[in-house]
Amino acid sequence: MDEEQLDLKAGARLLVTELRRQWVSLSLALFAALLWTIARLAIPVVIGATIDNAIDLPGGVDLDLLLWFAVAMLGLAALQGGGASMRRYFAMRTSHRVEADIRMQFYGSISRLSFDFYDKTATGQLMSRASTDVHEVQMLTVMIPINFAFLLMAVGSFIVLAFIHLWLALLGLLVYPMVTIITVRFFNKLFPATARVQQGLGELTSVVEENIAGGRLVRSFGREDHEIAKARKVADQIYDDNMEVARLRTIYGPLFFLLPTIGQLTILAYGGWLALEGELSAGEFVAFFQLLNMLIWPVQGLGEMIASGQRALTSAARIWNILKEQPTVRQRPHATSMPDGTGEIEFDHVRFSYLPGQPVLRDFSLKVPAGTSVALVGPTASGKSTVAQLLPRFYDIEEGSIKIDGVDVRDLKLQELRSNVGLVFEDTFLFSDTIRNNIAYSNLDATEEEVMKAAQLAHAAEFIERIPEGYDTVVGEQGYSLSGGQRQRIAIARAMLKQTRVLILDDATSSVDARMEEEIRNALRIVMEGRTTVIISHRVSTIALADQVVLVDQGRVVDMGSHVDLLSSSSRYQEVLGQVDVRA
Repeated sequence: MDEEQLDLKAGARLLVTELRRQWVSLSLALFAALLWTIARLAIPVVIGATIDNAIDLPGGVDLDLLLWFAVAMLGLAALQGGGASMRRYFAMRTSHRVEADIRMQFYGSISRLSFDFYDKTATGQLMSRASTDVHEVQMLTVMIPINFAFLLMAVGSFIVLAFIHLWLALLGLLVYPMVTIITVRFFNKLFPATARVQQGLGELTSVVEENIAGGRLVRSFGREDHEIAKARKVADQIYDDNMEVARLRTIYGPLFFLLPTIGQLTILAYGGWLALEGELSAGEFVAFFQLLNMLIWPVQGLGEMIASGQRALTSAARIWNILKEQPTVRQRPHATSMPDGTGEIEFDHVRFSYLPGQPVLRDFSLKVPAGTSVALVGPTASGKSTVAQLLPRFYDIEEGSIKIDGVDVRDLKLQELRSNVGLVFEDTFLFSDTIRNNIAYSNLDATEEEVMKAAQLAHAAEFIERIPEGYDTVVGEQGYSLSGGQRQRIAIARAMLKQTRVLILDDATSSVDARMEEEIRNALRIVMEGRTTVIISHRVSTIALADQVVLVDQGRVVDMGSHVDLLSSSSRYQEVLGQVDVRA
């Protein structure tokens, strides 16, 4: 996969937008961070004052004043603890809300994208962004109040240090220009490596997802070692990229500790000399030493903060690359509702390509009267199944028009259009849910009786009722706990429950045996009554259900008529059926 172009500024804008929506809880977290910082800075000052005013006295210890300082210390400790707890709670509240909102935006975005997006995007990449990348954003968000507190602590400690001794405080800042230079270099080198790691994680997720989904195929061909080797190659690349990140952190990380420590030793030496010379009291020296640690501590953690922030910005940019995608099939501004009618279909000189310059349908024209059925027959890659994809407008055509009851499908409201087209595909998908809910998916308001009636018409009731839990049986992922014929019958029942004008059966009986096919065909005859039906099948017995047969070849209608007429008059039709019969 080509390296993805990432816009860190766009990722940052996404984060800022989400944080603005959570400004109340974020503000409370930042306020708590302020309280924590005030208490944290005040403690060394009180300790210094205690030494100078209650302990280091010519006449001995002032117990009364010492008691008041002790009470003040307890109060500051309570304020620090309360601020830390409040900061943690509202930081977690903000970050988890941002995480949930971005995840739902992401899911809503990919749910509305057109089929051509999924044709070119690996599922694993989407899964990686919805999980790993969103989590990285959450981790950055939860650290914002903490990093804000560290920033306040650095600024506050410098101010207090300057109040104690200005030249010592300025000396403490000498390391910052060098730290800034190191930070910029670290950031510039870390970004490409971090981006490669996260891209690699997405690729690894894709490999794993494909192997799980295609586990039966992998094992049937004995390709376990091949797939393991493929996953190992990606994992090794991720390892190399992670080690590049580790190498950078190994080189630059110690510098964030070494430089401040050198500065700290220099300041302590000078501060100790000032104390010996009487320019600093013992209490001021102790307070200065503790405040100096607070000034240096944020610098020492800067490397980890940069690495975490870099990962989060990269993740936000990867998420943004999906959120900015727009569906190629969109409802027009003045789309109309479905017109009155019973489902007349008309393809008028349609041209369509999945890939530029490689048309699948060329000047395809076909009219199906309302309430009638037509079977599309043709060799592999002739464009039959594409017709099924275009009727509900999963893709938009390049030329011509497709009309239902006289209205171009591009002028109809998408939801209404698709709710009036029922589909049963060869590759049946079932949710990991109960059989009842899988059947009722096409009509969420269906009653128990309607679900059971649809199952009976599809001849699914007989095997459902033999299962101990019946309609409450939870099928495995994608329904693999059922046989192919059982999955197909549930899919047919699901289509039957949906009251549509148009019904599309794309190899709908391909996974059932001859006896069951006969039963399903009898059910389909009932369902097809009054509905315009498009049948795409490789079986002569299923083709016979149609009122008319259309021969499709190289994306065009080349002949049409009854099955008997075409069988006697079209050599191409005979050739296609001969190829199909051999496979059947």
